[in-house]
Amino acid sequence: MEMVNIKINGMPLSVPSGITILEAARYAGIEIPTLCYLKKINQIGACRICMVEVKGARSLVASCVFPVNEGMEILTNSDRVRNSRRTTLELILSTHERKCLSCVRSTNCELQKLCKEYGVENESKFDGVTPDYAYDDSMPHMIRDNSKCILCRRCSAVCEKVQGIGVIGPNERGFKSYIGTAFNMDLADTSCVSCGQCIAVCPTGALYEKDNT
Repeated sequence: MEMVNIKINGMPLSVPSGITILEAARYAGIEIPTLCYLKKINQIGACRICMVEVKGARSLVASCVFPVNEGMEILTNSDRVRNSRRTTLELILSTHERKCLSCVRSTNCELQKLCKEYGVENESKFDGVTPDYAYDDSMPHMIRDNSKCILCRRCSAVCEKVQGIGVIGPNERGFKSYIGTAFNMDLADTSCVSCGQCIAVCPTGALYEKDNT
């Protein structure tokens, strides 16, 4: 296997050629936060949380899709990187239902954890128009609440690539984008097999199991 020499936060490393910066960092035990990333299932650079600084690059790059090359020097926790992640989290919260205390995923939410780590308050500086999101409780085992969806696409990726079903996916474009079914059908009217894989990979409270206790 061909190896390349890089530096991450000043640490010299020899890593396999062709892997991404994120994989190289994890190979060395260096943490880079992600929201949309699922190894070999969802590597699309959508959430922009994993942005890092590469010496010589004009802008920050998404580490989950950017390959390493010989001599690359990377900073994963500089002020510029942290400020970018903080702004991204604030933008995500601008259309997010921020009722964390009553959310089933409170204290077990990847978004909440990152906001706490980066000092992002519950009130977003980018507050504006809040879209009217779908709420689907048609299935006996789960609830789909798009007011807490962050468009990471992990649910649609695992539904299509792991289960081979593909009943949910991104609809519309731009600010109107949302994760939903074809023709906005209820999940109960689709070919959903109730596997629960989408619930398992959702980083927020957008998909969760019904509790009948």
